Amino acid sequence: MAPRKTERILNLTICLLVSGRFVPKSRIREAVEGYHDLTDAAFERTFERDKDELRALGVPIEVGTFDPLFDDEPGYRILPGEFELPPIDLDAEEASVVGVAARVWQHASMAASTGSAIAKLRAAGVEPDPSLLASLEPSVQATEAGFEPLWVAVLERIRMSFTYRDGSRRTLEPWGMTSSKGRWYVIGRDVDRDATRMFKLSRMTDLPRRESKPGAYAVPADLDLRSLARALSPREPTEEAVLALRAGRAPGLRRRGRPGSSDVPLPSGFEVHVVAFSDLRSGAEEICRYGADVVVLEPAELRERVVQGLTAVARRTAVPATSGAA
Repeated sequence: MAPRKTERILNLTICLLVSGRFVPKSRIREAVEGYHDLTDAAFERTFERDKDELRALGVPIEVGTFDPLFDDEPGYRILPGEFELPPIDLDAEEASVVGVAARVWQHASMAASTGSAIAKLRAAGVEPDPSLLASLEPSVQATEAGFEPLWVAVLERIRMSFTYRDGSRRTLEPWGMTSSKGRWYVIGRDVDRDATRMFKLSRMTDLPRRESKPGAYAVPADLDLRSLARALSPREPTEEAVLALRAGRAPGLRRRGRPGSSDVPLPSGFEVHVVAFSDLRSGAEEICRYGADVVVLEPAELRERVVQGLTAVARRTAVPATSGAA
């Protein structure tokens, strides 16, 4: 997507979000950079395409009457409560660096146009509420340069690959993007795992790369992006484990946990941490990925699950003995 088009769609989103009420097309045309210089026919085509693309990204645009006392032209708005996902608890390191509005888009050379859109709304008789931009504000960290290529991939159905924070290489057919509490997520089909997954953009460690031409896949016809995002959101932790972590290793567990203590003698170079998990099964799977860098001290059920998991891995990777001289 060309920068000019991205700028126009983002300012349309801001316009519909900060107004707090239905905004008719005539005022949208005046307020949004990229519309007011178009001919009538070109504006109608462009506006309809932009609405379709926002809806494809999971942004709910509501149509209604601008003034219920008069038979005015229909207007459009985005309700913050429908656009924003429920809260997702995340660690402190993932706090937002910049937001959309004037803050985020300074880094995308868009702050002037964002301010212009709000100023033109006021001139058109619609007093905007900039505080409503909080529901649009995504986290754009240094590692979140993937927003633009992923947005384009969603619109054009392009298969993408990237490296996630756990070191795994992922290939994704992105279906849509959404935000929650200032963080952006992409949802789609994980090709290698043949499963639906949601990935946090700030956890991508490199720039997403194209792996196909446009139109490489189809999005499910019955896709409900918001419901799917809720279903894929991390569950609240309900279990706690006391773990011994090798110094400098298991950063994911160390970051989520807190220092603890234990009467059990520790191997040299290990430290005790208390870490929360949504359930013991997923906790055991995560711990197994760190191998010998993590020792489960308690609970006993989790320790048994981890031992079983590591034993299974050892059996699968064992090299069969060969008979005879080499």
